[in-house]
Amino acid sequence: MLDGERFELIDGELIRKVPKSPLHSLVLLLLMEWLREVFGARHVLQEVSLELGALLSPTNQPEPDASVLRRSALEFRTTSPGPPDLLLVAEVSATTQDYDLGAKAALYAGAGIAEYWVLDLQGMRIVVHRNPVDNRYSSVLAYALDEAVSPLAAPSFSIRLQDLMQ
Repeated sequence: MLDGERFELIDGELIRKVPKSPLHSLVLLLLMEWLREVFGARHVLQEVSLELGALLSPTNQPEPDASVLRRSALEFRTTSPGPPDLLLVAEVSATTQDYDLGAKAALYAGAGIAEYWVLDLQGMRIVVHRNPVDNRYSSVLAYALDEAVSPLAAPSFSIRLQDLMQ
């Protein structure tokens, strides 16, 4: 029944992953290149399941488009990275903005992930979530297509959504 389908487990539900559009794939490719340049290739993972801790793990196994690790990915041969291991999690969102900005943001905030970006391709903006408190982020800022944003873990580097859409 599930042959060839891709899913992620969120709040006990299997959520079918929507096939990526060409624009989604291009933006993700360029985002991954930039993140690897900033943090190093072994600190950036693409579409890898996260371990969100004992309370959230039985019903949640998200696979964000990009994850930036504190330590080398080589240290995660037998386990998945968890919130203390993550500097940044990012989703490229072409058709799933409500889900990415709602349920996923609440899930990541509840897990204590320090920084979560949604690259909203319909709204032409990067929505940056920071400072997790309970199941929400206390700081949520949207950056327009031509506005630069810097990760908390690398403040001397910045990117604009328009740089990822070339």
